[in-house]
Amino acid sequence: MDRPRRLVLVTAVLALVTAACGSSAAPAWTFGPAANTPVGQPAASSAPVASPDAATVSTGGTIAIEAFDLGFKPAAISVPAAGTYTVSFTNTGTTTHDVTFADGTKLTAEAGKTVSGQIAVPATGVSFICSIPGHEQAGMAGQVAVAGGTAASGTMPGMGETPASAAPVAAGPVADPNAPKYILRDATAPAVMEGTVHDIELPIIEKDVTVADGFVVHAWTFGGTVPGPTLRVHLGDTLRVHLTNQGQMSHSIDFHASLTAMNHQMVEIKPGETFTYEFKAEYAGVWMYHCGTAPALHHIANGMFGMVIVEPKGGLPKVDNEFAFVQSEWYLGAQGAPADYAKANQTAPSPDFVVFNGIANQYKDNPVAVTTGGRVRVFVLDAGPSVDSSYHVVGTIFDQVTKEGVQLVRGNAGGWGSQAVDLAPAQGAIVEFTPPEDGMYPFVTHAFNFVTHGALGIFVAGDGDPGN
Repeated sequence: MDRPRRLVLVTAVLALVTAACGSSAAPAWTFGPAANTPVGQPAASSAPVASPDAATVSTGGTIAIEAFDLGFKPAAISVPAAGTYTVSFTNTGTTTHDVTFADGTKLTAEAGKTVSGQIAVPATGVSFICSIPGHEQAGMAGQVAVAGGTAASGTMPGMGETPASAAPVAAGPVADPNAPKYILRDATAPAVMEGTVHDIELPIIEKDVTVADGFVVHAWTFGGTVPGPTLRVHLGDTLRVHLTNQGQMSHSIDFHASLTAMNHQMVEIKPGETFTYEFKAEYAGVWMYHCGTAPALHHIANGMFGMVIVEPKGGLPKVDNEFAFVQSEWYLGAQGAPADYAKANQTAPSPDFVVFNGIANQYKDNPVAVTTGGRVRVFVLDAGPSVDSSYHVVGTIFDQVTKEGVQLVRGNAGGWGSQAVDLAPAQGAIVEFTPPEDGMYPFVTHAFNFVTHGALGIFVAGDGDPGN
């Protein structure tokens, strides 16, 4: 089939689709239950409790600030006069935080630690934030005011003004024609790992990633890719995942395929540290893994997720083609910056891109070849962090579906089939179908408002022309 005719066919198909169809130490709870207080009953109190969000410091006193996940106590501090004050900064959260003042003074404390320093408070007061990406937008912001003074303004964006949750959402960047071209992700599902015990190196790498033509995100990744590597094992196998944090901030990992307490292995891995997460794959399925460091929404939205395939007892039968697709969203900040947390944190998600395997439209630009009349198996995961998926392949019917342990079996007595598989964030499925003839078979999320935002690819069977 000549290339011009194939391009015409691709264009026609797309028009049809869019028109019709932690450190190793166990962390403490940030908000633990009160001692000796029965669950569901309020703690007894005989006196009013002062608000933890405001405090007054006496002349010559110490400004005490506590960081938790994700906020400061107090967030509003009053001092009687301008001058130099000692700051005691205690981190009771589960990950590293800092308090950064508008004049550049910065104190950093690891989880469970206290540090101290000095700050010169001017007559107009001074604002402070946690400067770790996403933490200010998640609510880690405050103000030191001077009694009788005028509140500082303009020293730090957002300080002393509107909470991050209600702040205006930044507009997305403009496409940069000089941005590096994206690197096509091979959609072929990996083979099952040999043996029963697997040592897997999964470095944590922060790097620039082109997520669509002209758009670059400074992503946080597992293994240097978004999504991270797909891991495929047999039921009962043991995985020992070795993580070295090569980035500039703390991260962690949560394997949904594992059975382990949150405060056992889902721990902070600081920059330069190494941690091994070990588990036995005791249930078959398509599972998500992701960073769980606060705010987890930001870490997932910025690329820290991937897929684990655990084959059932006896394995899966051989098919002609196997692919792995992870649906996710991008909420763009500035070019070359991390994803914008405020945009990702809106209650009505409005992503800039919804993508398969990290890059918008990559499988529209580069159709995926399948065998006409052959069996096609797709492992699909919705990593979110916030948008549902309705995975659909135009022109086909799924005759076998395994979704979260529930099966539609090929050849069932009722002759049942499936047109789409619905997945909430963190749900996975295995679907199978057979392309009946040469041609183009687009795959989408059937939430069509996202198709034009990058959630579109094409399976091409044979030469792509049903008329041949």
